[in-house]
Amino acid sequence: MNATPAAGVTTAADPRATGGSIGHVRHVLSDNPVTLIAAAMFCAFVLVALVGPYVVPHDPLASNAGSALQPPSAQHWFGTDALGRDIFSRVVVATRLDLGIAFTAVLMSFAIGMPLGLAAGFFGGWWDRIVSRLADTIMAFPLFVLAMGIVAALGNTVGNIILATAVINLPFYIRVARAEANVRRSAGWVEAARLAGNREARILVRHVFPNTLPPAMVQVSLNMGWAILNAAGLSFIGLGVRPPEPEWGILVAEGAQFIVSGEWWVSLFPGLVLMLAVFTFNLLGDALRDIFDPRRRT
Repeated sequence: MNATPAAGVTTAADPRATGGSIGHVRHVLSDNPVTLIAAAMFCAFVLVALVGPYVVPHDPLASNAGSALQPPSAQHWFGTDALGRDIFSRVVVATRLDLGIAFTAVLMSFAIGMPLGLAAGFFGGWWDRIVSRLADTIMAFPLFVLAMGIVAALGNTVGNIILATAVINLPFYIRVARAEANVRRSAGWVEAARLAGNREARILVRHVFPNTLPPAMVQVSLNMGWAILNAAGLSFIGLGVRPPEPEWGILVAEGAQFIVSGEWWVSLFPGLVLMLAVFTFNLLGDALRDIFDPRRRT
């Protein structure tokens, strides 16, 4: 008679038990086809960002008036713009800049907002009031308008775009971390850690923080998409990356004036890639939640 393993016990047949962290990631991705597709799309974007600028078929900054506004063809897959520049090459090169802005801005928001929110929710008191009012103050402004104001005041450089994007995303991590820490600070396993002689700071870092990662990772995924849209939106209205630097928002803005005259490809292809990137990060949230959830490892 075969013995049935108890619930919550990982057996050798379980793929999560055979490969450690790699096995756990493989199991999460294979468990949901949509998650697997999102992960594959994410890897494709990262690969394009890393190697794309070195393998593009044309110089993204080289203009050629003789081939201006050419439709998609075998030589120019996405067509050319008003200056004869290859749109496909410009879209590929722009991937590194847009993903770099989004990754850096979200990393800054996460690195600052999570500790502030964890401390506010775990310790409470005056620290909680100060951090909560900071988040409320930022959220009181329309976030894109606030980003516009920061960039307009400081100048439309890549660094200031990253700073503005990080500021408007900061309250999300403060609120997520505060809510999770506030719920868990009186949990039984936290009390057990206190009785074992652990100090409050160690409990917060070693026990509470890992359990706040699943919802925080979902927020990271969503904020990546929002950060890309924010950078593209700033560029579209002239407050983002300066031309002729390839950037998705600039490419869409440059092509908008030609849609009426029939040159649809100038803005269509950059817009589709922008939409696909945001769609990818929105789908990736569930996978990140499951990968970082300690309960999914057992």
